[in-house]
Amino acid sequence: MTESVELPSRLGILPFRNKVLLPGAIIRIRCTSPSSVKLVEQELWQREEKGLIGILPVRDAAETASVAPTLSQGVGSDSAERGSKIQVGASDGHKADGKNQQEVIHWHNRGVAARALHLSRGVEKPSGRVTYIVVLEGLCRFSVQELSTRGTYYTARISSLEMSKTEMELVEQDLDFIALSRQFKATAMELISVLEQKQKTGGRTKVLLETVPVHKLADIFVASFEISFEEQLLMLDSVDLKVRLSKATELVDRHLQSIRVAEKITQKVEGQLSKSQKEFLLRQQMRAIKEELGDNDDDEDDLVALERKMQSAGMPSNIWKHVQRELRRLKKMQPQQPGYNSSRVYLELLADLPWEKASEEHELDLKAAKERLDSDHYGLVRVKQRIIEYLAVRKLKPDARGPVLCFVGPPGVGKTSLASSIATALGRKFVRISLGGVKDEADIRGHRRTYIGSMPGRLIDGLKRVGVCNPVMLLDEIDKTGSDVRGDPASALLEVLDTEQNKTFNDHYLNVPFDLSKVIFVATANRVQPIPPPLLDRMEVIELPGYTPEEKLRIAMRHLIPRVLDQHGLGSEFLQIPEAMVKLVIQRYTREAGVRNLERNLAALARAAAVKVAEQEQAPPSSKVVQQLASPLLDNRLADGAEVEMEVIPMGESTHDISNTFRIASPLVVDEAMLEKVLGPPRFDDREAAERVASPGISVGLVWTTFGGEVQFVEATSMVGKGELHLTGQLGDVIKESAQIALTWVRARATDLQLVAEDDINLLQGRDIHIHFPAGAVPKDGPSAGVTLVTALVSLFSRKRVRADTAMTGEMTLRGLVLPVGGIKDKILAAHRYGIKRVILPERNLKDLVEVPAAVLANLEILLAKRMEDVLEQAFEGGCPWRQHSKL
Repeated sequence: MTESVELPSRLGILPFRNKVLLPGAIIRIRCTSPSSVKLVEQELWQREEKGLIGILPVRDAAETASVAPTLSQGVGSDSAERGSKIQVGASDGHKADGKNQQEVIHWHNRGVAARALHLSRGVEKPSGRVTYIVVLEGLCRFSVQELSTRGTYYTARISSLEMSKTEMELVEQDLDFIALSRQFKATAMELISVLEQKQKTGGRTKVLLETVPVHKLADIFVASFEISFEEQLLMLDSVDLKVRLSKATELVDRHLQSIRVAEKITQKVEGQLSKSQKEFLLRQQMRAIKEELGDNDDDEDDLVALERKMQSAGMPSNIWKHVQRELRRLKKMQPQQPGYNSSRVYLELLADLPWEKASEEHELDLKAAKERLDSDHYGLVRVKQRIIEYLAVRKLKPDARGPVLCFVGPPGVGKTSLASSIATALGRKFVRISLGGVKDEADIRGHRRTYIGSMPGRLIDGLKRVGVCNPVMLLDEIDKTGSDVRGDPASALLEVLDTEQNKTFNDHYLNVPFDLSKVIFVATANRVQPIPPPLLDRMEVIELPGYTPEEKLRIAMRHLIPRVLDQHGLGSEFLQIPEAMVKLVIQRYTREAGVRNLERNLAALARAAAVKVAEQEQAPPSSKVVQQLASPLLDNRLADGAEVEMEVIPMGESTHDISNTFRIASPLVVDEAMLEKVLGPPRFDDREAAERVASPGISVGLVWTTFGGEVQFVEATSMVGKGELHLTGQLGDVIKESAQIALTWVRARATDLQLVAEDDINLLQGRDIHIHFPAGAVPKDGPSAGVTLVTALVSLFSRKRVRADTAMTGEMTLRGLVLPVGGIKDKILAAHRYGIKRVILPERNLKDLVEVPAAVLANLEILLAKRMEDVLEQAFEGGCPWRQHSKL
């Protein structure tokens, strides 16, 4: 330790905010403010080993207690922490001066003189600011007589508070001092012994008790404790040695007791733990600490918070009893037990489910709902009318259990967006659940909690995500569910979509009934056939057929083109697509029921235009563009002479300003040349049917697919053989049987049709027949190609071509009757897209023509057939070929 130091009459003062440096203590600080740097340079750096400064505690201005004279100055104070770098200086105070603000500093009237054990200087880059790192050692106490400033830092006239050697000898002979010294050393020795035993260190600390004077030892011990600022000030003010020893003994004993309490807690916890419970050590220690402190506040317990959350969830009484049992079981479990996490996740799910929380439906306005449907969807009159009827019933009877609507139609006709429009019209939240490819019943009902990684079904998970018990839930692609050894999801949906059963829907994971009766279910599908009949019986099927070319044109002009231009950052001033060009895109590049491919082609045109616009923006005429940029955008922002490194244009004005700045001389107008350049040569041609039916043995049929109606060509040819029938084109069993029926009927009526001479009975004598359905990669099946097959065979044997402008559909019996088929509207729309002018339909399908748009019927000649002879009469130019003798 240091010897007695003679203090000068005046010292430079370094303020410590809310911190005290005691004699014998060592602290490391970092000085950065101009005042503290100047103090260190002049008082320590220049004087080297002889330099001394005064450390004076100061209080925060917010504190009301003041133990010293008060000066109103614009100077902040430095703060320090033991054993770490700290920021010291008056930088904050100088900032306050710049704002004409005054900070009140409460100076303490006693401090400690300190010397520098280590001093290093540094320069911050790139500012070039000088900083010092100083290791200070407290020497002795002093009293402030007068406080003044010297340049940027403070100085004080001081008087030492240390005793002289003679006074010290007198005090050491005092009996009370001797008793206090012994008590302090005994307590300190006990503390050192406990610490050395706990930390397993040597006896180096005990040497201090034998070599250092007891009054200095008191300061050293107290400086090593974490005590409050007030207690530090009391220790600093303890000039009387007996008072100082008494206070130090109290603090050392308190620190010793805290260590003993900690050891007691540790011993208590370790005694309670078995060998298999060592992993619970930290949590048990925390509980034991709470018990020792008497702090058993359950408000911070997460289980209590979970219980409170479940109480506010509004569960039914029977479910609440079940939840209470689970919660009691969870409280008895340790967090590290295998079933703890799964039980907790289960209870959290029950608390998060919307048992009673529902969306507040606004007053239904049917007129506004109709306008919204008309603005979002063009056409679909029948579908929109059914939705309006549904909303009208909901308005008259809000708690009515409406039917489950199932929108069936090809892709891209707006099934999903219609369901979203229903949610918007009702003012309810919307959640979509995709069922495509689902083969596990657990996706609907959930997994039982006995399985590892179990989770609730998609319905319960969707309700948890949406947060209300009455959303509009879309069951997308309901026709694409499968079944395997894990169950049948379609059968699990029977309970969900049954309004009499879904009020007690039982998810395997929840294992408690949940009310789904408030949910409005809407389903979508591409086909009706894959849906099981019991499930189909629970839904009201609304078919959405494909759009006509006129409807596609209106949709493109109203919805698709504005959306495509917006997605590509373009506007009408950059790109214009006339109606005539949109018609060409529809006729030559897209033949689909929906409008997705149409939107893709329009997007291709927009991308081509974006490239041209971007190229013009990158290489504009320099003088014009710079002048345009400087005029509307930068002049206004630089009017005040401010220096701007980067100009940020607000989003609200960027669209207008930038488009005006980079406006090209004239908008790009799409023409036929651009169509072929961007989209390539036309993919479809109205002359396709005429070219493909240029020879006998070919007929044009109409089929229905998941993508809408399509035109299907049937080709037949004969060759030398043994009278066999060959079928190709990836055909199903039904269509193969239809081909066999068609050939049998033609052979039976060959003489009546004058396909063979009367004495020639066998039509296939020495010949094989090969029937092919083009597009061989596409599977084909169904009975509606019967009349098409007969027409192709009659054309082959009669060597007479079928009319190229005529298409047909219908199932045929062995006796020649033409039976009705489905998908009439889609098939007629497909014929209209392909440029077919005449369509032959079964007579019993006349009723289905009501669904076909009048604009389409006006461009088609619909021919009805009751028997196969009626079909042949209309399919050939000049009537049925039985009127002419065939040359085989």
